[in-house]
Amino acid sequence: MVSDASRPRAGNAHPTPWHAPASGTTVLAAALMIFGGAMALFEGIAAVTQDDLFLATRHYVFEFSLAGWGWIHLILGIVLVAAGCAVISGALWARFFGVAIAGLGAIANFLWLPYYPLWALVLIAVNFFIIWALCTGMHREADTGPTA
Repeated sequence: MVSDASRPRAGNAHPTPWHAPASGTTVLAAALMIFGGAMALFEGIAAVTQDDLFLATRHYVFEFSLAGWGWIHLILGIVLVAAGCAVISGALWARFFGVAIAGLGAIANFLWLPYYPLWALVLIAVNFFIIWALCTGMHREADTGPTA
């Protein structure tokens, strides 16, 4: 007995590129990007205003002024939130851009460790999860392809 599953199906002569913004890992990455970007934004605002929250260490190799670090985190936070919104909308470029910005965020928070160690460690972990989720989402979506 022959089933319908064994019949050849007509293919699309001009397939369109498929970018699913709604896969689980992509949504996780976008949510983490928005969360991590907001936390970096708050971190930057607190540093720019010279808040007493931060520890000032002496003889640190990457010694910038607190306001300088604040502007770095503020800009990275804004860009990360914008990239997270673009990932949710389904932009393919935003995934690659998100990996790059999350990598820069992890490096910036590693250099920020002496100023606020616990917050920096949490944001380093968030940035690594962003990178993992974006890369895993791209890999899984490429394997599954579009479903008709």
